[in-house]
Amino acid sequence: MSQLLLIADSGSTKTDWCLVEDGKAIRRIPTKGMNPFFQSSDEMAAEIRENLLPQLPVERLDSVYFYGAGCTPQKSPEVEVTIRRSLPVDGIVEAQSDLLAAARSLCGHAPGIASILGTGSNSCFFDGKEIVKNTPALGFILGDEGSGANLGKRLVGDILKDQMSPALKDQFFQQFGLSQADIIERVYRQPFPSRFLASLNIFLEQHRDDATVHRLLIEAFTAFVKRNILHYDYRTYPLNCIGTIALVYRQELTEAAETLGVRIGTISKTPMEGLIEYHRLNSKEN
Repeated sequence: MSQLLLIADSGSTKTDWCLVEDGKAIRRIPTKGMNPFFQSSDEMAAEIRENLLPQLPVERLDSVYFYGAGCTPQKSPEVEVTIRRSLPVDGIVEAQSDLLAAARSLCGHAPGIASILGTGSNSCFFDGKEIVKNTPALGFILGDEGSGANLGKRLVGDILKDQMSPALKDQFFQQFGLSQADIIERVYRQPFPSRFLASLNIFLEQHRDDATVHRLLIEAFTAFVKRNILHYDYRTYPLNCIGTIALVYRQELTEAAETLGVRIGTISKTPMEGLIEYHRLNSKEN
């Protein structure tokens, strides 16, 4: 009989569900994000029943693997119970962190260094089975070096403190229609400041050839590597990354890493393809 797995890669805003039959993806279904820190069990169950279940072309699932932001050891059991009561699954239901998703996707069943560089950043050393070392991410105020939020924070700081040319400063304010007061309001008083700061990254991408922008990017990724990756066995293992920031700024990330003696390995936008392969091999072994 064929094996039907459902794999989810979830953030706070969007969840990518992938139905996998005998190791091959047969349908991708997007729904809203599911984060147990921000949503109740009933809210998550409603999202599954209303927006996922009607699109699933099967009556039973053999297992469900859910990877998401907020899936800490304390919160994962709640997510697992919610999934089991909301979906027709006979076997395993597993909820794990987005960092373990990155590790399994990038490293498979082998040891290695895995990281996330998206709106936030995180990293770990993975022994092929589990995360055995993790430098705390600490969020965009205390950490998250090299993340989209961190890059945006550096950008607005440099713009407002006249560390960039008047021409770039004028372009920035015209492009985003923001004033200094607007930025202060969005960062300090409105919800989701990290998302706002990360949304400004397009400006850095557009002006990456400018010397001051290049320096900002190199300094940000140098801080990411120095404060996070150098805690792991980087002389033996390359740095593997998941996330849009890593993909867009591969060149600058590589330049910063190599200066510190760190090799760059695999870079992927999302973990899904690697997770499909990981669970395909896992099914064979079992």
